[in-house]
Amino acid sequence: MKMRVYEVAESLKIPTKELIAFLKKEGIKVQNHMSNLDEDTIELIKEVMNAERRKAEEKGEEQRAKTIEINKIPNLRDLSSLLKVPLPEIIQKAINFGLITSVDKEIPVDILEKIIQEYKFKAKYSKELKNKLDSSKKIEGEKFISKPPVVTIIGHVDHGKTTLLDTIRKTKVTEEEIGGITQSIGAYQIIIDNKKIVFIDTPGHEAFTAMRARGVKATDIAVLVVAADDGVMPQTIEAINHAKAANVPIIVAINKIDKANANPEKVKKDLANYGLVSEEWGGETLMIEISALQNKGIKELLEAISLQAEMLELKANPKIPARGLIIETKLDKKRGIVSSVLIQDGSLKVGDYFIAGLSYGKIRSMVDDKGKMLKEAGPSTPVEITGFSQMPHAGDYFQIVADEKLAKIIIEERQNKEKSKVREDELSEASLEKLFLEIKQGKVDKLKIILKADTQGSLEALQEALDKVKAEMEKEEVEMEVIHQGVGNITETDVMLASASEAIIVGFNLRPDLNIQKVAKNEKVEIRLYRIIYELVEDIKSALQGYLKPKVKEYVDGQAEVREIFKIPKVGTIAGSYVLNGKISKKDKVRVIRDGKVVYEGEVASLKRFKEDAKEVSAGFECGIGIENFNDIKLKDILEFYNLEEVKERKVESIK
Repeated sequence: MKMRVYEVAESLKIPTKELIAFLKKEGIKVQNHMSNLDEDTIELIKEVMNAERRKAEEKGEEQRAKTIEINKIPNLRDLSSLLKVPLPEIIQKAINFGLITSVDKEIPVDILEKIIQEYKFKAKYSKELKNKLDSSKKIEGEKFISKPPVVTIIGHVDHGKTTLLDTIRKTKVTEEEIGGITQSIGAYQIIIDNKKIVFIDTPGHEAFTAMRARGVKATDIAVLVVAADDGVMPQTIEAINHAKAANVPIIVAINKIDKANANPEKVKKDLANYGLVSEEWGGETLMIEISALQNKGIKELLEAISLQAEMLELKANPKIPARGLIIETKLDKKRGIVSSVLIQDGSLKVGDYFIAGLSYGKIRSMVDDKGKMLKEAGPSTPVEITGFSQMPHAGDYFQIVADEKLAKIIIEERQNKEKSKVREDELSEASLEKLFLEIKQGKVDKLKIILKADTQGSLEALQEALDKVKAEMEKEEVEMEVIHQGVGNITETDVMLASASEAIIVGFNLRPDLNIQKVAKNEKVEIRLYRIIYELVEDIKSALQGYLKPKVKEYVDGQAEVREIFKIPKVGTIAGSYVLNGKISKKDKVRVIRDGKVVYEGEVASLKRFKEDAKEVSAGFECGIGIENFNDIKLKDILEFYNLEEVKERKVESIK
C-alpha cells in the first residue's frame, strides 16, 4: 500500500516539511508533498523516527536528573568541581554573565544560577541557605540608585547632530572638526537642572551598530536629528532601523526650523511612514522642534530626554567594581594606548585591574571628558584611561577583576577560544545555506533581509515580489522580515546592521566595492547579488521552506580599471586598462561595473599586452581588453573577471 508524503506526515503528527527534510537527510528522494512512499519505506521511517523520539525522551530524563545540592555558596573552584568543568571555562562563563572579583570568593547568586542553568543543572538549596539568599537579595536591591541616561545622537549627515551637541555643551567642537563632520566617537557628560545626561556623538551611527553587533547595549535613548528643510533622507531611515533593531527608544529632534524653507509637518508625516508617529498625532514618539544654531527648543528637548529616562527607570550599583563599554581607542605617542570607557555600572578607581576583549591591564590614569584627572568615577560616567596591555576594540566589554593573575587566566582562555573559533567562524556567517539548515533543525524562525536595489522602480518590484512570498509562507513556521531597504550601492552601514541583526544582504543590479566586500567578510555577513528577480525570489522562498538547490559559487579572480579607450575599425572598442588586483584571464567571464552598478556581463573577446595576445595579466600591469558584444565602455569603469563553480548541496550532519 502506497501513501503520499503529506498523508504519512499526518499519521506521524508532524509538519510535512519536517518529513521532507528527514527523508532528504536519510537519502530518500522525494519531489514534494504529493510524492508516493511504499509500505517498506513508511515502516522504516516510523522505526527511525520512533527511535529518535525515545532518544530525545531519554536525554530529557537525564537532564531532569541533573540536580546538584548546594549547602553553601561556592567559589569558582568549588563550582568547577561540582559541575566537573575545567576552572578556566567556569571563569570565562562567569565573566560573561557579570561581576567576578576572585576565583576564591563566593560567586554572586545571580551569576551562580545563570552558570548552573547554562550547564543544564538544577540547583537544590538547603532551607537555611535559601533564607540567607532571599535576605541577601533584598539587601543587594537596596544598593541600587538611579543612574543618568546615555543618549546617542543619530541621523543623516549635515542635519546638525554635532551642532546640537555643541549647543548643549556650550563648546566649540564643531569648529574644531574637519569639515564640520564628526571624526570619532566622543562621550560627554552634562548637568541640566542638577540631573546628569551622557551624550555619545557618533560619526553617523556605524560605531553605535558595531557595538551592538558585539552583543552590548551602548545607549539608553537615541535622539534622531532630522533637518526641517531637508526631511527624511537615506541615513535617516538607516538610523531609525538601527535604533529599532537595538530596541532603543527614539526621540526626534526636528532641527533647522529657523530656515525659510523649513517644513516640520512634512517631516512628521514622512516619519510616520517608518513607524514614528508624533504624540500630538496620537502616537508614542516624542518630537521636538529645535534650532541648534539659535538655541531654540533645546530646553524642551532635554526635558523630553529626562522624561524618557524616568520612564525607563535606569538603575546602577555604585558599590560594586565597575563594568562598562569601550567607546573609542587610540594610540598616543606619549601615553601609549588610550581608551574612552563608558562606565555602565559600579565604580572605577585608579589602580584597578581590568579586562576588555583580549586585553587586560591596570588603570594608570583616568581623565573625564573635560580633561580633569580623576581617582574614582561612578555609573554613566565617560572617562579616558591608560594602562592597556594591547589595543582593545570599540564595543569590547570592560570589567574590573580582582588581580593581575585572574586577568591573565581569563585573557589566556579567551585567546585560546579565539584561535579555535577560526574554523567555526567560517561556518557561522548568516548565509542562506546556514539559515535553511537551521530552519530544518528548528533553530531559527525568522529570515532577516537588508534589501538594496539600483533604482526605486527595481526596489518597488522586489518589495512586491517578497510581499507575495511572505503571504504564501504565512502557514509555515518561519517568517521573513525586511529590516532595511534602500536605493543605491551596498554600504558599510548596511554590513554593520546585517552583522548586528544576523541578517543577509540582498542586492539587485549592484556590485559592492572591494572595501565593502572585505568588511562583509570580516563581519561574517553574506551578500547575495542578483540581476533577475525570479532567481532572487526562488532563493528566498527555498530558504524559508528549508531547502536550497545546489549553489553556484562565484570566484572573483581580479579587477581592472579602464583608463583609456581605443576605437578600432572592424574590431570595436578596446579598454586600455590597469589591473588593480588579482590576475585576469581570457577564460574568465567579465562584468562591467559603473558607479557601483553592473551595466553588462559577458565574455572576454580579447586580452593583449603590447599588441600581443595574453593568456592572463597580473595586478600592477596594463593591458588592452575587448568585451564580446559590448562597446559602450567608459573611462573609470571597473572590469571584474570571475568564474562560476557549482557547489554540491551539503548534508546537515556535515555542518557543525
